[in-house]
Amino acid sequence: MNMLSFLGETPTIALRNAQEECGEDAIVVSTKKISSAVDGNKDMYEVVVALEDEQQPLKHTKKLSTSASKSGSKSNQKMDVKFYDFKEEILKMQDAIMQVQKSLWDPKSQLYDLTIPPEFVDMYNLFEQNEFDQEMTYTIMKKTIKQLPIALKTNPKKVNDFFKLVLRRIIPIKQEVPLRKHQRKIIMMVGPTGVGKTTTIAKLAARYAYKLGQNYKVGIVTLDSFRVGAIEQLQAYTNIMRLPLEVVKKPEELVEALLRLKDCNYIFIDTAGSSQYDVDKIEMINEYQEKVHELPIEKVLVLPANVKHSDLIDIYTNYSRLNINYLTFTKLDETKSFGNLISFAHKTKKSIIYFSIGQNVPDDLIVSDSTFLINCFMNNSCIGR
Repeated sequence: MNMLSFLGETPTIALRNAQEECGEDAIVVSTKKISSAVDGNKDMYEVVVALEDEQQPLKHTKKLSTSASKSGSKSNQKMDVKFYDFKEEILKMQDAIMQVQKSLWDPKSQLYDLTIPPEFVDMYNLFEQNEFDQEMTYTIMKKTIKQLPIALKTNPKKVNDFFKLVLRRIIPIKQEVPLRKHQRKIIMMVGPTGVGKTTTIAKLAARYAYKLGQNYKVGIVTLDSFRVGAIEQLQAYTNIMRLPLEVVKKPEELVEALLRLKDCNYIFIDTAGSSQYDVDKIEMINEYQEKVHELPIEKVLVLPANVKHSDLIDIYTNYSRLNINYLTFTKLDETKSFGNLISFAHKTKKSIIYFSIGQNVPDDLIVSDSTFLINCFMNNSCIGR
């Protein structure tokens, strides 16, 4: 792009000179007064225009760097012409435009008339990076823009703390309450294949049997006789921890297995995983439940954190026929986006009870805590939290 300078005794004359030479394609960059009649000289104005490189070279104009000589030929006047770094100015304009673009609400599937204030842009981008639900992002941003006091908006830390408070209010959490001495709880883990149900059960069994200092009696039942190596995997865990394991292959056998574990405070039931679209296999779990319908069984849906929001919804929709009580998220160490977890839990109104952050038994298990999840959200990682 060429920068060309045109002079005239008035801005209009200078602009007309530019138009005569360059035509309508020229872009006016600046207009300024470069000399004054007060100083004994004539009034003189300079118009600087930008012209694309591919335009034809102009016969009667000079590049900006030599424009001062054009007016001095008649009167031998010395003019103090200031030249600017237009490249720097253009870069500043580009930065300003990008900042405006970041602040515009431009969701993929919905249209909202919302402009994000500059002080909220970083937080808005964080919601986008975490694949937070668009509708919820809009609602949170709109409420925060209205509710956050003006005095706090200029303080980045205060803005950050306010958003943490908002997130804490919308994350449903189930607090862990250890059993009393003679209480008993039966927990059934359900979910798709490969989400980590068996490993999570091993972590929980170790936690309640050895890590809480209560010496709870823990038993494990597996209904998974379909997956190759499933029973052997649990057998290895229970042998190491010296815990009883019951293998149930038919619904009617579940009653007898639970009777044999009647002295246990905690009984964990491992189920066969299946695709969320395989309704028949999900219904088979219901057949086991019906055989022990008189016993209170907590159903915990185990979900992977590294899948998109729509997949979580599909899993929940089909597994909800089992009357899900709580959620446990696994594979938090395999993702950098945590907005889908928060959005999903809030929309389903199901409380989160545990997080699994790796394969190590029993260490990589965290009792649900909103602060932990929010820190993962803010840092795009749960590693080291």
